[in-house]
Amino acid sequence: MDNLFFIEIGMGCDLHGQNITKASVRAVQNAIHHNSMPGLRSVLPGGTLDNMRVRVKLALPCDKELLDVEQVKAVLPYGQVTVELVDGGMLTTSGVVLPDKDDKNDLIYVVIASVEVGF
Repeated sequence: MDNLFFIEIGMGCDLHGQNITKASVRAVQNAIHHNSMPGLRSVLPGGTLDNMRVRVKLALPCDKELLDVEQVKAVLPYGQVTVELVDGGMLTTSGVVLPDKDDKNDLIYVVIASVEVGF
């Protein structure tokens, strides 16, 4: 990305069920749901959001191989989206195992997202 305009940071958790995709989707939603970029279209090539590039970096504590990247990309309504996975995030205890919530153990999955926008 030659022209970087915005970087938003978000955090997402899956409190029960140990679903890395759910935590990642929530992290990206958290990052993007607190901003508006009304002037961006005026600087994008061709004046279209199709030319926007969105680079998502996800810091995952575990289960990278279980991440559904397409579900993460679906959160972002415009642009050409790429996703990069890095080690990070957090595993911590919920203090309880709830079988009715599909818990396999008592872990909370915490994912950190960086969403970069430009062209």
